Amino acid sequence: MSDQETHHYDVVVIGAGGAGLRAAIESLTTGARTALVCKSLLGKAHTVMAEGGVAAAMGNVWPEDNWKVHFRDTMRGGKMLNNWRMAQLHAQEAPERVYELEEWGALFDRTPDGRILQRDFGGHRFARLAHVGDRTGLELIRTLQQRAVGLGIDVFMECKIVRLLVDRDGATNGAVGFWRESGRFVTFAAKAIVLATGGVGKTWQFTSNSWESTGDGHALALWAGADLIDMECVQFHPTGMVWPPSARGLLVTEGVRGDGGVLKNIDGERFMFNYISPYFAAETADTIAEADKWYTNKADYRRPPELLPRDEVARAINTEVKSGRGSPHGGVFLDIASRRPAEEIRRRLPSMYHQFKQLADVDITTDAMEVGPTCHYIMGGVRVEADTAATTVPGLFAAGEVAGGMHGANRLGGNSLSDLLVFGRRAGLAAAQYALSHPAVAPTESAVVSVTEHALSFFAHDSGENPYALHQDLQETMQSLVGIIRVESELVEAREKLAELAERASKLSVEGNRSFNPGWHLALDLESMLACAFCTTLGAIERRESRGGHTRDDYPTPDPAFETINMVTRLSGGEVAVTHLPRPAMPAELAELFEESK
Repeated sequence: MSDQETHHYDVVVIGAGGAGLRAAIESLTTGARTALVCKSLLGKAHTVMAEGGVAAAMGNVWPEDNWKVHFRDTMRGGKMLNNWRMAQLHAQEAPERVYELEEWGALFDRTPDGRILQRDFGGHRFARLAHVGDRTGLELIRTLQQRAVGLGIDVFMECKIVRLLVDRDGATNGAVGFWRESGRFVTFAAKAIVLATGGVGKTWQFTSNSWESTGDGHALALWAGADLIDMECVQFHPTGMVWPPSARGLLVTEGVRGDGGVLKNIDGERFMFNYISPYFAAETADTIAEADKWYTNKADYRRPPELLPRDEVARAINTEVKSGRGSPHGGVFLDIASRRPAEEIRRRLPSMYHQFKQLADVDITTDAMEVGPTCHYIMGGVRVEADTAATTVPGLFAAGEVAGGMHGANRLGGNSLSDLLVFGRRAGLAAAQYALSHPAVAPTESAVVSVTEHALSFFAHDSGENPYALHQDLQETMQSLVGIIRVESELVEAREKLAELAERASKLSVEGNRSFNPGWHLALDLESMLACAFCTTLGAIERRESRGGHTRDDYPTPDPAFETINMVTRLSGGEVAVTHLPRPAMPAELAELFEESK
């Protein structure tokens, strides 16, 4: 590999969002030679789009809040499909991670007596989201980035990883990628790798996700021999923009509802009162009058139904639209203007104010927003051990959205930012400890050549498929057949169409050279997106129930038999196969929390 650019590290972290940055910081401070590799520019990760806040039971607004309540909320929100140990660690350690950010310079909004202010969010019993207006993700990234750069972590930007490498014993020992600017290949030899690559949202037509979210980490892990779990559990955020078409899917933060915004149909009805589930009935206001007390008298607080978990709100909006009670452009109305003074809206929701003003010519201080569900987050991901974030492949770790288990069948808003802090740290620590206790095994030249030859094969196809046309067909297939509401016949149709798309993808053709070639980049991204689409569709067929973000119209209720089962997808003989994996039982002392009265 004399002409191949190669770098040697103990730990390589792939992805520079919140999870990747936190993992790299912990790995380096543990003593491992650490590199951070990102697909875009440092500071541009999708984490910056997280607006509402970081969920942590600090008790600054409600002293009654504690980790046990947060744990219970997370498990209930995930419809009990969560890895209970991950949910426990997350709830216990989230406050410490938030205070750590504060020590590193994060500037959170404050209570009158100077403590970190916390806001309400869907599915959380108490106000527990530490926030910076509606730009919390940006503050988190800035803080972690400054910390990482100050520590001197080596950063490789605009580098797309194509494949992970494994040695003869099946342990990871590196990764092969290319510089997006030049197309030149680069190999990273490493004892341990942390995947922190985010989600899969660009596989769907309408999504809040940015261009990076093409399922790279999920696919890299799958191809390397790791297990994925519960890939059918995809979250459609209830409030994305629906108008204008150019902005469709763009996220409207849950913070709007957390700060008092209400959902109304075309008739002006607050329809969410018609969709209160038994899980949350005792914590939700029974009448509009009772809900409104929250805004005037905390002592009388009961949860407004707009703050039910995201899966329930998204399904309710979908039902209203399909029943003919939607807004003119196919959504519903989100009204904050009648709930808060204009000055307060501009202060607490500056990004939302400017977003609607600039993109839709809507002043949210005077007019309602049109919103509807948009593909937002995947709860499924790489199967990891809770305490170490280790995957089923030795030396490979995963944290953040790419890792499965923490959120079960549905993620509560705000839990993603605390998730990536808690498990980003744990992944970086475990990866460094693994690397420092294992010898280096250099990648073989043949393994590297195999990856680069495959990546270049798209240039050899004459008159083949256009990557952009294939991507559009993939997005339409997933949007229409594997969307918010699913049925067996459409899922089977999707499986057949995905097989056809995979065949077409093998003949993709790109023109020009490797420098600045977005068509080539998309061709490689499509491999990841197709792999994730297969896993999601097969899992959705197999999970014959409705649970959280996975809704089957032909199996409309949860099945207790599936509550104890994770859907595991892995490669078997070159094909994706789905198996049932029993989940470990929750310890009695934790199970007792769900027997207590609300």
